[in-house]
Amino acid sequence: MRVLTFLHSFEPGGVERIALRLVHRWRATGVDAPLFLGRTDGAMAQDVGAGLDFVTPKRRWPGIAHWETLWMVATLPRAVRTIRPDVLFCAGNTYAFVAVMLKLVLGRNCPPIIAKISNNLDRTDASWFYRVFYRIWLRIQGLAIDHFVGMEKPMRAEIVQGVGVSPARVAIIPDPALSEAQILSLREPVADRPEGPGRRFVTIARLAPQKNLALMLRGFARGSAPEDTLTLFGEGPERTALEALAASLGIADRADFRGYVTNPAGLLSGYDTLLLSSHYEGVPAVILEGLAANIGIVATDCSRSMGALLQQGALGTLVPVGDEAGFAAAIAAARPRTQDARRTLHQARRFTIEHGADHYIRVMRSVLSRRAAAPPAPFVADQALPTL
Repeated sequence: MRVLTFLHSFEPGGVERIALRLVHRWRATGVDAPLFLGRTDGAMAQDVGAGLDFVTPKRRWPGIAHWETLWMVATLPRAVRTIRPDVLFCAGNTYAFVAVMLKLVLGRNCPPIIAKISNNLDRTDASWFYRVFYRIWLRIQGLAIDHFVGMEKPMRAEIVQGVGVSPARVAIIPDPALSEAQILSLREPVADRPEGPGRRFVTIARLAPQKNLALMLRGFARGSAPEDTLTLFGEGPERTALEALAASLGIADRADFRGYVTNPAGLLSGYDTLLLSSHYEGVPAVILEGLAANIGIVATDCSRSMGALLQQGALGTLVPVGDEAGFAAAIAAARPRTQDARRTLHQARRFTIEHGADHYIRVMRSVLSRRAAAPPAPFVADQALPTL
């Protein structure tokens, strides 16, 4: 079985990081797993993408980083015709438009598409007007995409309701964001941990609107003690504005913007509490990494899965989305080194690449078997459209 994964680039992102880990694992276990990249930029080329060979368009038009989805729609069909995969892996919601367009362009010749739902489908953060059209878009995905993967049990009902497919077209595979070796490494005591009276808070996030880091900074300013610090790992378009906000709140000397670093999860054990303030998420990999590191967690209730991930509050504090006062109160109440190590270890081990990668392959083989037994009606006319 040949499984083709398509990504925009090596630019940092949780969806892309896990997809690259899956490609590594599939290849290591003997699966034919080619990788298509729209462009070759990005810091993860020397991180999780190191050592991976890939296919990319020979020609590169100027400025494709600004319209990379259309670029992939224009270039991926030819790659699919050349590589001739048995299955296409759509790594997250970001790539759903590409998947639907592939179905339109390739028609009956399009291999089955397995799509991971990487973000919350309810989108209660958005306006009602946006949600109306988003619901229509989800139903279009349900017509075009063959099988969906949710990352935690509560996502099954969410996908069935939102996308409008039967439960038989939804698999639940705990997001393979960790490895057994990584979990063991994160459990080791930190020898050079700084000592001091203050608590050490940390976040790992792209500095983008979805993550609502402004709320985190305001909550930290209100709920932290003068000796406490907040370290932010990640890059993104909001960095300048967030640094200015930290200065205006009087916490610039305690909020350390570290930018992108290789393997930031490996640093979590040196902190006391992980913060997540997103408007919406699917199953945030950073929460799984925080559980693996056995540190405290304060997070917004930004997806249907958060309650299950944190065992209804036993493994972390959940705050309503957008609740600055609640977030500040949770920071004020955070107590270092009070996690239940046995429970966090058990929860983290549900989300390993060792289990997840094999589960994906079993689902893909099942989809191929069903298609061979009863080919579905084509999504569009039989004749394939020309490459855009």
